[in-house]
Amino acid sequence: MGHDLESRIIKVLTSRAPKPVEPTELARRLGLTKKDAPALKRAIRNLIKQARIEYGKNHKLRAAGPLGTITGTFRRLGSGGGIVRPHLIDGHVGPDILVKPEHTLDASHGDEVLVRLTRRPARAGQPLGQIVRIIERATQQFVGRYFERDGQGLVRVDGTVFSRSVYVGDPGAKGAKAGDQVVIEMLRFPSPDERGEGVIIEVLGPRGEPGVDTLSIIRTFGIPDEFPKEVLAEAREIAKHFDENDLTDREDFTRECVITIDPVDAKDFDDAISLRRERKNGHWCLTVHIADVSYFVRTGGAIDREAQKRGNSVYLPQRVIPMLPEVISNSLASLQQGRNRYVLSVKMEFTPSGQRIHTEFVRGVIRNRRRFHYEEVSRLLAEHDEKQASPARMDSGVEPDIVSMLCEMREFALILRERRRKRGALELALPETELEYDDKGRVVGAHLAVNDISHQIIEEFMLATNEAVAEHLASIDAVFLRRVHPAPDPEKLQAFAEFAHTLGYRVDLYRDRFALQRVLEASRDKPEQHAIHFSLLRSLKQAVYSPHAEGHYALASGEYCHFTSPIRRYPDLTVHRLLHRWLKTGKAGGDRDELVALGEHCSRTEKRAESAERELVKWKLLTYMESRIGERFHAIITGVADYGFYAQAIEIPVEGLVPVSSLTDDYYAFDADSHTLQGLRRKRRYRLGDRVQVEAVRVDVGRRLLDWRVVQ
Repeated sequence: MGHDLESRIIKVLTSRAPKPVEPTELARRLGLTKKDAPALKRAIRNLIKQARIEYGKNHKLRAAGPLGTITGTFRRLGSGGGIVRPHLIDGHVGPDILVKPEHTLDASHGDEVLVRLTRRPARAGQPLGQIVRIIERATQQFVGRYFERDGQGLVRVDGTVFSRSVYVGDPGAKGAKAGDQVVIEMLRFPSPDERGEGVIIEVLGPRGEPGVDTLSIIRTFGIPDEFPKEVLAEAREIAKHFDENDLTDREDFTRECVITIDPVDAKDFDDAISLRRERKNGHWCLTVHIADVSYFVRTGGAIDREAQKRGNSVYLPQRVIPMLPEVISNSLASLQQGRNRYVLSVKMEFTPSGQRIHTEFVRGVIRNRRRFHYEEVSRLLAEHDEKQASPARMDSGVEPDIVSMLCEMREFALILRERRRKRGALELALPETELEYDDKGRVVGAHLAVNDISHQIIEEFMLATNEAVAEHLASIDAVFLRRVHPAPDPEKLQAFAEFAHTLGYRVDLYRDRFALQRVLEASRDKPEQHAIHFSLLRSLKQAVYSPHAEGHYALASGEYCHFTSPIRRYPDLTVHRLLHRWLKTGKAGGDRDELVALGEHCSRTEKRAESAERELVKWKLLTYMESRIGERFHAIITGVADYGFYAQAIEIPVEGLVPVSSLTDDYYAFDADSHTLQGLRRKRRYRLGDRVQVEAVRVDVGRRLLDWRVVQ
């Protein structure tokens, strides 16, 4: 049916006076039924990949030009040229399109562009294109460092977005002083031939001043950091009428042993847990209580509109920009210790081996008996284990029934974890960087985040809850916002298998998730761990929000959604509302087209938040590294290219570049297949995953660069 169906699609889209059509309308014209939907989706995907058809406005299909035109997101390269990443279509992303400097127009990093293909990719090659139109600017505002030269005000925009500084008019505009971080509105975007022009709209302060780095990142990514007056007014009105002692139409859990486990610096608590084990049959009874945010956020109200716009909370070092006003996120909805709080509870029963056999949803009220942070739980469990061997140890000060429940939680979480492993879930070891501060809030170091048993307890219980909710909504044919992680392209998995083989790891069946799982486990805690795990991550598609039932590849889950964090994620709030509707009416509907658009929006805001956090961590680390120029570090090579290799220090998780020009002991050739720089005379080799000793020689905070030099 494949090629015949593709031909029929082309015929419909190229008929006389063709108009763009939605996939559902295309299916109707082709006389297809519901059972043909997977074949239609595959055919559309293939035709888009071949650049024979494309998606236009409002997700409608149309025929492409002679070689095809594709819309995508532009990324500027240091060479002056760029890459266009085609938009995600039904979980599929086509190959990146290379654009030479002279064909980029004045496109800026992140812009949505229309690119005309000028060369189709040869086998395993890269397509070439020309940007013909800027569809939508990613932003008109940029952040950079102000300076003056020859009587003119100029701004060097942060990062490597623009190779030249931007003219901003007469010196001292808006009171800017040399070295200040400023926000500019771009009036004329830079092109390969001309310097851009802008106007200063905000002065943030000297780059080294406390908080200026955070504010710069907030402005760079366009993150809204203040709530409109009407939103705050609505939140205050809700707080005025809320009575936490009103238990009407809610199940009373206030006398049960309920706890929370969160980071030590957490301010909002949206999940609480309780566990007991039945003596008669050994069944596990897990109840997960999630803050009933939907009670406080009225659909279509001012708070709801602002929350939907933000999409999620943004967690930056030493600052949180919440999705909801603090009176709700940090107070009314937050599951604080010793307070009655409204929840939407998921009561689950599991067999001794961890198979879920019953799920029930109820509107409830809890009183959190104890707020734990992760380190505290890990310490309690370790002390309990020692106490078993040495009963004379002092008591921890925590109630015995809570300690007993924590021990059972550990046991049950490990059962769930092993069950997930057996079904093929992939666990990537790519820990985040956690900064260390002195009492004045200055960075004095950093380390990789720990994922110990206390984190795994919460992780496993939340995963189980999200699956239970998704499976229930799917069973009643509800249209809801899933957390989708499509299966990877076979070509990318094959490329990963070949890469892993160069590092000594054999992947016999690269499409077999268990073979991938074995490579991840075998490389854990090895020097090449980061290279293997990061390479597989790049081979996988990105998880997104979508109403389409495509499953979650990494979790090996057929049905999955986000439900457990409605204080900080808008998709979770939409799922809560569906469950409330079902509990009240026995029905739960949803508009698929609206959810497609909402899913794309929330996926974008989530990516924005992650990028902002990553960028600010990098900024703070590089600022710290300015004080350690000349020091030596042990490092692991994390990437190799013809211009040098990247290495991440072991003592502090910061990555820098060793330029090939600094390797003066020999002439080095780059071998892409083995990810190696090889000396031609002395045969010294620098390969991905190797350990090296490096010295910090240069930091450029503005461009986010750190240069190492190898210590021979």
